Amino acid sequence: MNFEIDEQQRDFASSIDAALGAANVPAAVRAWADGDTAPGRKVWNQLAELGVTALLVAEKFDGIDAHPVDAVVALERLGYWAVPGPVTESVVVAPLLLGDDERSAALASGESIATVALPPQVPYAVNADFADLVLLAGDGQVADAVAGAAHDSVDPARKLFEVSAPGATRNADTARAYEFGVLGTAAQLIGAGQAMLDAANNVTNSARITGMIPSEEGGLVVSLAPSSRNNNANHFTYLGVLRMDVVPPPLAFRPPVIDSGRIRLEWAGAGQLEQAASVLGPWSAIADSGAPPHTEQILPGEDRFFRLTAPRSRR
Repeated sequence: MNFEIDEQQRDFASSIDAALGAANVPAAVRAWADGDTAPGRKVWNQLAELGVTALLVAEKFDGIDAHPVDAVVALERLGYWAVPGPVTESVVVAPLLLGDDERSAALASGESIATVALPPQVPYAVNADFADLVLLAGDGQVADAVAGAAHDSVDPARKLFEVSAPGATRNADTARAYEFGVLGTAAQLIGAGQAMLDAANNVTNSARITGMIPSEEGGLVVSLAPSSRNNNANHFTYLGVLRMDVVPPPLAFRPPVIDSGRIRLEWAGAGQLEQAASVLGPWSAIADSGAPPHTEQILPGEDRFFRLTAPRSRR
């Protein structure tokens, strides 16, 4: 038995990758978590154009009525890109629960996004506040539902809602819908796991920055932006490991300033300022002059030489 996907399915996955790769999905997820679904809806519209939202909808509702493997291929890529919203619920579970319901056409076209609660295994409906259709299913029955109390989940973009069904119920193959939901969720998780592995396995792409100077407070700020060496397929720009090699700047005098009979010395680097009456020495350290500036009175008729010495390393 061959479990490999065929060429057409690989092309389908590639088309999803191409669309989502240009969609800035991370920004849509952040907006979704903040209550702004507009960027996420644009992503869903792109998926609808590719036929993703119509995969398990019957042909009479302008669906594709595709094989479950096609849905797995799509959901694995949607999980990889972390598409926001009730993906498995709307793409896989809701079409099976709706059956001959004409509202399936809205799912196929992407006009409607559905979420589902299937207690006891799935007691909450994800994103019921944003969904166009909320369903409560179980024991061979399904009904339209309304969102109740909200609960946070580990994903800020996926709030969970208690739901209730005040109206009539209708027959549905809830067992099959649940099985397909498990399959779709597993596909999403495989995709999400692969995305994390791709990020974690970046051990060869690196950037080297030299000449960074701390602020007066001693701090360094590292700002990241996408580049050819730090931008994966998800548009995640990340800093995996930061190694800092502290190299003291070379000791060097800056031009001296003479004013009102006084000389002011400043220098770069960490060193001890020393003085001598002759360029050959002997040299003596100037107290409290381990850091610039140093000022002193110029004494007529006296020679004064200055030098900087680096601190001795400890072993």
